Amino acid sequence: MSHTATDTEPAQPPPGDDHAFFGQPRGLMTLSGLEVWERFSFLGMQAILVLYFADTVSNGGMGMAAGTAASVSAAYGTLVYLVSVAGGWLADRILGSYRAVLYGGILIAIGHYAMAVPTNAMTWVGLGLISAGTGLLKPNVATMVGKLYRTDDERRDAGFALYYMGINIGAFLGPLVTGWLGDHASWHWGFSAAAFGMTLGLIQYVLGRRHLAGRRNTAEFALAPAPMRRAVRLIVIGVVVVAALATALALAGWLTMGRFVDLLTLISVIAPVVYFVVMFRSPRVSAEERGRLRPYVVLFLASVVFNFILFQAYSTMMLLASANARTEILGFHFPASWYASALGAFEVALAPVVAAVWAKMGPRQPHASNKIAIGVILGGLSFLLMVLPTSGHSDDTYKMAAWWIVGSYLLLGLGDILLETSGMSATTKLAPKAFASQTMALWFLSLALANGIQAQIVKLYGEVSNPAYFGVNGAIAVVAGLAVVAAAPWLKRTMHPVR
Repeated sequence: MSHTATDTEPAQPPPGDDHAFFGQPRGLMTLSGLEVWERFSFLGMQAILVLYFADTVSNGGMGMAAGTAASVSAAYGTLVYLVSVAGGWLADRILGSYRAVLYGGILIAIGHYAMAVPTNAMTWVGLGLISAGTGLLKPNVATMVGKLYRTDDERRDAGFALYYMGINIGAFLGPLVTGWLGDHASWHWGFSAAAFGMTLGLIQYVLGRRHLAGRRNTAEFALAPAPMRRAVRLIVIGVVVVAALATALALAGWLTMGRFVDLLTLISVIAPVVYFVVMFRSPRVSAEERGRLRPYVVLFLASVVFNFILFQAYSTMMLLASANARTEILGFHFPASWYASALGAFEVALAPVVAAVWAKMGPRQPHASNKIAIGVILGGLSFLLMVLPTSGHSDDTYKMAAWWIVGSYLLLGLGDILLETSGMSATTKLAPKAFASQTMALWFLSLALANGIQAQIVKLYGEVSNPAYFGVNGAIAVVAGLAVVAAAPWLKRTMHPVR
């Protein structure tokens, strides 16, 4: 998934770089390359993580029940996006974008290397490091892309389109490599591949540093020296105290994995509520801006519903594929985790097609709210499609044809393109000026909330029938999308200047 940046006037990259990469700044190649490898490692690991959790201990897994495995995997996603909110603040106030991305990448690589060690303890250590690293890296790479362009540069949208394709190239390649290694060697060999990919991304990032705008070591909106020292001291003390408290509670038997998952879900619900309350009540938000915030709440909730479905491409859909789908197409056999690559492949292929269609339609294209609504509906249909092949088969040995899941991912990929591009654009335009630099946090909170809800709902997977699970969740998403369509006249009136 792609993310846009703020519209601050950037420090320009070195002369001669401005059109060196397909007519784009050469720094875009460095940042897109980093994202290829970051998504390669993150989604490559994500594709096999739930399978590793659910596999038997004798086969190198952790022996979790299917619903528990999906819930823990979703909780990990919740933690990643919650930390991302703090990652943006740390870059703005203390580290600067370049160092935030560099340190984040280093933590991610170390985390993947930790997961390559075949012990349960190192798995949890690795996931914690990856969560912290991704929270630093993910929001700030997009900001650095934005700094390569002046606000009025007409190449900006095309540059983000190339960046978006880089993300999905990594999303396509990662599961292919980690899935093959997990299937033919061991899960930990798959995690090793993710570590190697992130290391390559870091190397090319550092080597391409001179082509980046905003590569200075100081933060753009740095705190004064004294407050910065206090902030760093508080952060260090806070991390140590939380880690010590969590360890003590875990050793005492109170902080179980189930309670930790529930705690993350609770935080994911509270955080966006607090965020919206602060914005609605802030004296720095004008009445006009407050009026534009109301439709944004609808779009925020639509994002939550869609991403609740999307993120299950790497949890329940992986479990369904491994247990109930054939891993063969036209006589070619493949690991179940390769299904996850279909999502990235469809997004790489469909993104330019969708962009071309909108360009051809010009002013006749659907309003942003309708694009988002269609995305949500497609997400729901991707789940409803699973009802057909999973119904009416009492024999546990029945395997659905691979094309069912591939078709589901086609709907999901198209829905993601429609919702992601329109949703992020609307976010930057509807946010109050006083909160303009924090718009990314709002979007990440919708992703955190989607994962937090998923962490609870997926516990039902394996407890209820597959047709009931996918049918009910898919139907809810379709109804939510239709509700946004019904609200379209009001949204069009109140979302000005969004088209």
